[in-house]
Amino acid sequence: MPFFKYTAKNEHSETVKGKVEARSISVAASILASRSLLVINIAPLEQGSFTFIKNMTSGIKEDDVVNMTRQLSTMITAGLPLSTSLSILAEQGRSEVSILINELLRDIEGGKTFSQALEKKPKVFSRVYVQLIRAGEAGGVIDEILSRLADTLEKQKEFRGKTKGALIYPAIIVTAMLGVGFVMMVVVIPKLTEMYQDFGADLPFVTQLLIDISDVFVKYWWAMISFMVAGGFLFRSWRKTEAGDRSFDRFLLKIPVFGELKEKVIVTEFARTLSLLLSAGVSLISALRIVSEAIESINYRDSLEAVAKKVEKGIPMSQALSASETFPPILYQMTSVGEETGKLDEILLKLSIYFETESEQAVKNLTTALEPAIMIVLGLSVGVMVVAIIMPIYSLTSQF
Repeated sequence: MPFFKYTAKNEHSETVKGKVEARSISVAASILASRSLLVINIAPLEQGSFTFIKNMTSGIKEDDVVNMTRQLSTMITAGLPLSTSLSILAEQGRSEVSILINELLRDIEGGKTFSQALEKKPKVFSRVYVQLIRAGEAGGVIDEILSRLADTLEKQKEFRGKTKGALIYPAIIVTAMLGVGFVMMVVVIPKLTEMYQDFGADLPFVTQLLIDISDVFVKYWWAMISFMVAGGFLFRSWRKTEAGDRSFDRFLLKIPVFGELKEKVIVTEFARTLSLLLSAGVSLISALRIVSEAIESINYRDSLEAVAKKVEKGIPMSQALSASETFPPILYQMTSVGEETGKLDEILLKLSIYFETESEQAVKNLTTALEPAIMIVLGLSVGVMVVAIIMPIYSLTSQF
């Protein structure tokens, strides 16, 4: 459906501008009137020649969902109705966010609940998000749920930012090493080869090996690029299979330091999300199934599904967790305490804070281990190249 831009007066005689999606101008005017807006001007929104490209390259980001949740929580806590809060957000947000909120608002005005409207946008709002909103609607505490959800999303965003930020430096160094190595093989080594051939020098084994590798780069660069592209395509296709995803995930979890970090990140997300769902009133079995779908690791998903089946049969969650080798002992030990005291959600929240601290320490350990390893590899690579290049030159100069 087309979009229309409008200028209107609200209940406080303030001028507001925005966009609304409707079949026609008359329908758009009716929608605005239902929002208690007095329309001053309304016109079709002109679509630029680059609109399609813009829509393909832009979209709803994690920051947009976090900000929308926080603002919505603040307005509803202040006493504003949900539809009014969404209308205000639609007028203030950037174009993609405004379109999303207008679609949610249209569904709500059409008789759907907020959770049902969110459920139609699975690429933007996760199943955890939708289930929490549904629990808030059922208990009449949607303002509290939105506040907790906003806090959780902000913590997750900050935590992921720290994890990714710590790996940026090693990634830049490795990329630079590969780039310099490629330039040496394609540009520098061939020039030196010509000089060695002109002088007819006897080349040491290391130098000859380096020249042979350089010849492969120069003559068959197209084959190497084709091989890498084909390999990447085959790898992605293999990863999409269940067996491939499970094997690669198991490989990542076994990598020293990095595997430990991945495990701690997964357990942190598990404990935090399960705590949030339980505190919102979601049943333990439903919460376990929801969390299992939200976890990226397929091996942990399998373990959580097995735990959910055991809990469904009446087995305590702590006992079900202890039967799996996937989870650390402290998780099911503290879960047992939470079950005995009836404060499982609080215990899980404290566990998520503990594992988050452990994860941050694991990130530091990873960067501490990577930096000297990268420097050693870089030093050895440079040393081999220098020796391979200098030795023939030294041999030539000694002949004069």
